[in-house]
Amino acid sequence: MTEPTDFSLLHAVDSPDALRLLNEEQLPTLADELRQFIIHSVSNTGGHLAAGLGTVELTIALHYVFNTPQDRLVWDVGHQTYPHKILTGRREQMPRLRQRHGLAGFPKREESIYDTFGVGHSSTSISAALGMAIAAQQQQRDDQVVAIIGDGAMTAGMAFEALNHAGDLDANLLVILNDNDMSISPNVGALSNHLARLLSGRLYSRMRAGSKKVLGVVPPVWELARRTEEHIKGMVTPGTLFEELGFNYIGPIDGHDLPTLVKTLSNLRHLKGPRLLHVVTKKGKGYKPAEDDPCNYHSVSKFNRESGKFEPSKPTGPTYTQVFGQWLCDMAEYDQRLVAITPAMREGSGLVDYSERYPDRYFDVGIAEQHAVTLAAGLATEGLKPVVAIYSTFLQRAYDQLIHDVAIQNLPVLFAIDRAGVVGPDGPTHAGSFDLSYLRCIPNLVIMAPADENECRRMLSTGFDYQGPAAVRYPRGTGPGVRVETGFNPLPLGLGELRREGQRVALLSFGSTLAETLCAADKLNASVANMRFVKPIDTGLVLRLAESHDLLVTVEENTHLGGAGSAVNEVLAQHGVVIPVLNLGLPDRFQSQGTRQELLTEAGLSAEGIIRRVEAQLHQLPLAKHATLA
Repeated sequence: MTEPTDFSLLHAVDSPDALRLLNEEQLPTLADELRQFIIHSVSNTGGHLAAGLGTVELTIALHYVFNTPQDRLVWDVGHQTYPHKILTGRREQMPRLRQRHGLAGFPKREESIYDTFGVGHSSTSISAALGMAIAAQQQQRDDQVVAIIGDGAMTAGMAFEALNHAGDLDANLLVILNDNDMSISPNVGALSNHLARLLSGRLYSRMRAGSKKVLGVVPPVWELARRTEEHIKGMVTPGTLFEELGFNYIGPIDGHDLPTLVKTLSNLRHLKGPRLLHVVTKKGKGYKPAEDDPCNYHSVSKFNRESGKFEPSKPTGPTYTQVFGQWLCDMAEYDQRLVAITPAMREGSGLVDYSERYPDRYFDVGIAEQHAVTLAAGLATEGLKPVVAIYSTFLQRAYDQLIHDVAIQNLPVLFAIDRAGVVGPDGPTHAGSFDLSYLRCIPNLVIMAPADENECRRMLSTGFDYQGPAAVRYPRGTGPGVRVETGFNPLPLGLGELRREGQRVALLSFGSTLAETLCAADKLNASVANMRFVKPIDTGLVLRLAESHDLLVTVEENTHLGGAGSAVNEVLAQHGVVIPVLNLGLPDRFQSQGTRQELLTEAGLSAEGIIRRVEAQLHQLPLAKHATLA
């Protein structure tokens, strides 16, 4: 690839309409410039890199061939959409990528008419695109709808549910399978590309449809023709499964060959019904560090473009994820019954060391959260001790399995819930804002929220020892820097601790908010309880604090609706205790992207925010029944 010295051609493309004015011979130059622009931008801001570099040519071809936004492009996950954002009028906004009040890291309907469907989680594109295709059909519109899904996202059951439904309809849906695992690379070449152009052409399509009518009157001849066609296609394409599902399968083709992409997509645009185009791309294409290590260059911090090295970070203690990973390895050595499960988040959930040390007791089930939870339930019925490492927002996708397959049967499954609370630049699709609320109502489930790194390790041991389902939810990143002990030291079930004694105001902190709560308490001269357990909640501690204070304040990094604060309210109501209560938590809206600190401050969960809300509440109280505020 010749590296461009400027971005002159790219700067002339401010919309897909402008792109479609280019000659086809100019498209490879545009691809070179677009790829270099992405590397330049992401090196300065951080973000998702390798996936977008792999879809440069595909994105150009899609907008070149299809009449977007009238024709709908539905992207899966969104990691691969930086080229799409740049070509659809957002090039100048890239310096504010994933920043507060800046460009979202994923497709977002409010951001652009070209973002037809907001995404963040995997495997939704085919379902959404099918809905759009059915709507176009019912409204008698001739719009084309294209779903672009990666081979990883195809591991989810939802994708196959959508394929199964689409294949039974005649809606005009094109699914593009972006295969960047290179598992079928031997099939990519001149012969395969030629066959793809042939199989997507009108002549073949008419022959295929017409032969059913003409040869249908001579069953033996039609059967021979059908079997011959399937045999030929089966030798050169892996599309038998998709054909059986009712799709016209084309490919695989080289996803970096622009002439072949444009020709094939142009042919497919004129075909009707469900179609699937299989393209093979390379993650990190055009940037050697990302090509060599696409996993570490999937989501990156700022880096040096020339060397590929990331900016050095300030030395910190272990993250909560690392604390979990170390505990998992230690407990696995101690207890042979432990097995670990993850839905395709080995690196993000801290399972790399464990997977290498205990490969026979490690199960990556792919992007299949429902299966992960029920697999754990099955393991637990046979005496094993499964640990499910999962992000807060991904556990939402397995809610029925959590209730039906684990909790109802009271099975000893431990859920290590990462990315709980505010996550930062990934925005609302990845924010773990709701897990305390949606978990708290489930019977049999113990729910814990650690205030620091050492408490996280102790809670994991507590949950592992518990003879029923348990969850430990912890935030992204590092904690306050508490030294992590070795060994296993479970906590007394359902008991919190009083960390500071003060007057009038009692602050009840659940989990990661404790450090800021303690800072606020110094100014307020307030008592502080580290509640530790959301369920079972420490009823005795709540009632003692209510008896000796004028105001209870609950603080949690979870929506304040139905969360830990609501559990405190319920305790007071059940015991007939009347006392003012202020529930602080994440707001009843979806917060946009930003740093963790920015979003926590916006939610009023910084020390200053807590002080401000408490002082405002105190001014509304009647004359104090206890000691005055110091």
